[in-house]
Amino acid sequence: MNNHVTVLEIDANAVLHNLSYFKQKLQPTTKILAVVKAFGYGSEAIEIAKIVKDHVDYFAVAYSQEGIALREAGIDTPILVLHPQIPNIEAIVKYRLEPNLYNFKIFEAFLNYANNVPLMNYPIHIKFNTGLNRLGFWHSDVPNIISTLKKSNNVIVQSIFSHLAASEDPNEQEFTINQINNFAYIVKQIYQHLGYEPMLHILNTSGVINYPKAQFDMVRIGIGLYGFGNDPKETANLKNTHSLKTIISQIHIVQPGETVGYNRAFVASRPTRSATIPVGHADGISRKLGNKDGFVIINNQPAPIIGNVCMDMLMVDVTTIDCKEGDEVIVFNHQQHIEYMAHKCETIPYEILTALSQRIKRFVKR
Repeated sequence: MNNHVTVLEIDANAVLHNLSYFKQKLQPTTKILAVVKAFGYGSEAIEIAKIVKDHVDYFAVAYSQEGIALREAGIDTPILVLHPQIPNIEAIVKYRLEPNLYNFKIFEAFLNYANNVPLMNYPIHIKFNTGLNRLGFWHSDVPNIISTLKKSNNVIVQSIFSHLAASEDPNEQEFTINQINNFAYIVKQIYQHLGYEPMLHILNTSGVINYPKAQFDMVRIGIGLYGFGNDPKETANLKNTHSLKTIISQIHIVQPGETVGYNRAFVASRPTRSATIPVGHADGISRKLGNKDGFVIINNQPAPIIGNVCMDMLMVDVTTIDCKEGDEVIVFNHQQHIEYMAHKCETIPYEILTALSQRIKRFVKR
C-alpha cells in the first residue's frame, strides 16, 4: 500500500481543454499524436490516454515498456515507440507497438525479425535528423533505405518524421525553417521512389504555435497537453493539469538562535512557527528551492521553505499564517507557480513535472 499523504491531482477537463485549444489551430485533416511518455509528463500516462483516446489518432511513448503498460490497460490506439531498443523488438510486435527506426542498426534488426517471423506489412516509422542531432537517419541514407524497403513486404512505413530543435525560440526562426525545408526535401525523395506516401510529421507543441504551415499530415502535442505553450501568451490560454497537494505533519515553535533542518541552514532571528511538510527531494522537490527560494501555499498564503529540502520532508515558515497540523498544503496548482519553481531551479517546467516521484499518489479529477 502507498500511504503517502501527498497527492498529485490531474484535471481531466483541463487536459481536454488544452487538446481542444490546439485542435482549433489545425487543418481539419491534420491528425493528432498525443505524447504520453515519462508517465504522461509526470502525471499518469494510462489515465491521460484514457482521457484523450477518443480525440487523438496516435500516442507516442519513449520506450517499449511504456507502450506495453498502455496496451495492458486496454488502450487500442496506435502507439509510436520513439526510442525502441533491439532487445525489445519481440515485445514491441507482441503488443502491436510501432517502432521508430532511426539508424541502420535498429532498421536492419527489425527487418530481419520481420522477415524471420514472418510479419506482413507491419507498421514502422522512420525518423530523419534535420538538425537536432539526437536520433535519426541522414538525408544521404535515403537510397539505401528505399532499396531495402522495396525488397520486403514484411513492413510498411506508417510515417516519416523529424524533430525541431528550437521551435519555441523566435531567434532561431531561420534554423527552424531550414529544418522544415530539409525535411520536405527528404520526403520528396522518398515519395518519388517508395511507391506509396506515408504520413509526415515534424511539429511539436511549439511548432504548432509558431509554424502552422508545416502541419503536414500529423502534429505531436506534448507539453501543450499538460498546460504549457512555451510562451506566456499561449500558456495563458491553457489550463493547469497538475496540482500537487499534501498536509502539515507537525508545527514547531523555533526560538531565536535555534536552527531548522540539515546543516542548520536556517537560523531563527525571532520566534518562528515552522511547519513540517511530508514531501521532499525524493518526491521531486529540488533542493534548490530551499532557504526561501521556494514556497508552498497554506490557507491561501505563501509559506517560504526554510532550511534545506530533505529527502522526504521540507519545512516552511508559517509564523504569520493561521494554520494547524493536518491542514492542506498546496505545493503547486497553476502554471505560474510551476514556472517560478523552474526558474529558481534554473530549469524548465518539463523537468519540474517529470521529476515527480511515482510514490506520490495520483488522483484524476473529472
